[in-house]
Amino acid sequence: MEGCSRAFVAAFGLLVLFLPLSQAWSEEGSSTSDELSNAPDPKQLIAAAIDLTRGTRSYAELSMVIHRPTWERRSSIVAWTRGREDALIRFVAPPRDAGNAMLKTDESMWTFAPQINRVVRLPYSMMSQGWAGSDFSYNDLSRTDQLLKDYDLALVLVSSRDNHQVYRIEATPRDDAAVVWGREDLLLRDDAVVLEHTFLDQALAPVKRLEARAVGTLGGRTFATRIRMTDLESNEHWTEVEYTRADFDVALDDALFTVFSLQSGRAP
Repeated sequence: MEGCSRAFVAAFGLLVLFLPLSQAWSEEGSSTSDELSNAPDPKQLIAAAIDLTRGTRSYAELSMVIHRPTWERRSSIVAWTRGREDALIRFVAPPRDAGNAMLKTDESMWTFAPQINRVVRLPYSMMSQGWAGSDFSYNDLSRTDQLLKDYDLALVLVSSRDNHQVYRIEATPRDDAAVVWGREDLLLRDDAVVLEHTFLDQALAPVKRLEARAVGTLGGRTFATRIRMTDLESNEHWTEVEYTRADFDVALDDALFTVFSLQSGRAP
C-alpha cells in the first residue's frame, strides 16, 4: 500500500533550532549522583513527551519526504488522535496516494486502500514492516505508551544545552515484553521535547534513529516540528516529516475512530 509516515515541522510562528546528529549525542562525561537523584522520574519524562504532541484530542497536517539515494517521494497527510491509544492517519496528496489511510485503536491497527476499497487488519507479524515505503514501521506508529508499559526506564545522564536540562534515558524491554529491540535510548529536554530516539538490536547495535531536525511552536505548544528517521545501516535512507499545522484539545467525534470512518473517508 502506497503512502507515508508519522511526522513534524511548522511554517507559522516557527522557532527553528537545528540539532545535528553529532551534536545531540556528543554529551561528554557523566552525571553526579546528586544530579541523577534530583532529576525527574524517567517515567514522568516519557509520559510528558508522549502527551506533548497528542493532547486529549488533536488534529495535524503534515508533509513527508521519503529519501533514497536515487529518488525522493513527497506526500501530504492529515492525522487525528484521541488520548494515547487512538489515531487516524490519511494521505491527501499526491493523487495516487490520496485516501490511503491507517486506523489505530487500542492494540489493533487497520489499513485502507481506496483503489481496491479494502480494509485490512494488520497481524502482529506485519508490524515491523515499513509503513508506506518509509523508514517508519507500523510498530513505530502504534507504539504510543509502549515505553511506559513494556520497558524499564533508567536515567543515565543529565546535561545542559541551550538553557535546558537534557536527560538521556535508557529503555530496556522487560523479559515478557513482545518487542523486537534490545534497548532504546532517548534524549529529552526538560520541556518534554524529544531530541533523539535510537533503536538498538538484541546485540545492542544501533539500527535506526529518530532525530529532531527542528523545534518550533504550533498550536500553543513547543515540540519537535520536523523529525527524521534514518536507517543507520544506510544513512542515505531516511524519512522526514514536518508539521504544517497542529491543533490540540480539539472537539472530535468518537465515530471518527472507527473502521467505518476509515473506509468512508468521513471527516469531523
